[in-house]
Amino acid sequence: MDVSEKLFERACKVLPGGVNSPVRAFRAVGGKPRFLQKGLGSHVLDADGKEYIDFIGSWGPMILGHSHPDILAAVYERMTDGLSFGAPTALEVEMAERMVDMVPHIEMVRMVNSGTEAVMSALRLARGATGREKIIKFEGCYHGHSDAMLVGAGSGALTQGVPDSSGVTSGAARDTLIAQYNDLHSVETLLDANAGQVAAIIVEPVAANMGVVAPQEGFLAGLRALCDKHGALLIFDEVITGFRLAKGGAQEYFGVRADLVTYGKIIGGGMPVGAYAGSRALMEQVAPCGPVYQAGTLSGNPVAMAAGVTQLKILCDHPECYTVMEQSAAFLAQHLRESAAAHGIALTVNQIGSLLCPYFTDHAVTCFAHAKSADTARYARYFNSMLARGIYLAPSQFEAMFVSAAHTQNDLAFTVQAAEETLAAMAADA
Repeated sequence: MDVSEKLFERACKVLPGGVNSPVRAFRAVGGKPRFLQKGLGSHVLDADGKEYIDFIGSWGPMILGHSHPDILAAVYERMTDGLSFGAPTALEVEMAERMVDMVPHIEMVRMVNSGTEAVMSALRLARGATGREKIIKFEGCYHGHSDAMLVGAGSGALTQGVPDSSGVTSGAARDTLIAQYNDLHSVETLLDANAGQVAAIIVEPVAANMGVVAPQEGFLAGLRALCDKHGALLIFDEVITGFRLAKGGAQEYFGVRADLVTYGKIIGGGMPVGAYAGSRALMEQVAPCGPVYQAGTLSGNPVAMAAGVTQLKILCDHPECYTVMEQSAAFLAQHLRESAAAHGIALTVNQIGSLLCPYFTDHAVTCFAHAKSADTARYARYFNSMLARGIYLAPSQFEAMFVSAAHTQNDLAFTVQAAEETLAAMAADA
């Protein structure tokens, strides 16, 4: 038994499922999780000393790679002055100023501690600002684990939400309505059926929790128009896309204005942090300026701010990294398509910016229903074969691959070769 297996055996005795977040348990792909102990650049090492090329990057925030020397130096310098104060520090001001400078249409920021907390707070603000209670979200879009967002579509795509997790009450889910991603008609139907009751539409601008599904032409602009028509706010959940698609996130990339934007760990360089942001008029409704209450002792933690400010500064100073990452992701996507076709394997690869996802299916994937129809058993085999060859992918069909600025041409060539070998073996056994 190797070290990771022993650690997992111990973990299962004291942690639910042996993990602190469900996808880490590898239950969607089989096998036992690798316990990681070190990351450097585009590579990670597990507890047994095995090295992998990492395409998870802590689920996105390691856009510059692991252990970037400038970020580590900023963290070391900051932590020697103290880890937490529960009081204002200069770094949180600098972080907010930098975000306002980088992102279109935001004027004020409130720091929180996670993407889940950012979404929860933004929804409360939307309800407080509009005096309305209902929220529209999209099937397959994940916005953290607050009660109102853990909602499935029920018996149909346009029904009111029902709880999608034990412990979530029907009351908490009652005001969450479910629409279909990339389907404006489903949104308009809900708005018409709930006239004057919808506070906000919340959306992942790129749906990155059903794999990777990009918005079709006109979808995000259509949401903006529907919100304006019906007096609802548009919330972009940019926990994945913020500062990854572009310096200004999805608002810059797609040229569509959101009323509120939520962020996660990328603004902390991978440390636990989040934020929500919007216009001054909206954000000044948050306490202590206004009646919408939200607080947190660790919000704006100085060590996390030091890491985040440094990462955002590097991204501003080196905008060419966005082009390089997009080219790298496109390279991988194209080679995966070509290799699968050569071996007679049905494979659709979605890619936008530095995000990509392979689906074992022969049809386009533009919504959650399409994503769910992909062959997850084949993905599990693909994942385990790639892992054995030293490629660390998401242990779930419904997660993204993240390309970082640290991935080298050698990394890409090695990954393409591993995929070629894996797909050839899968074809031979079919």
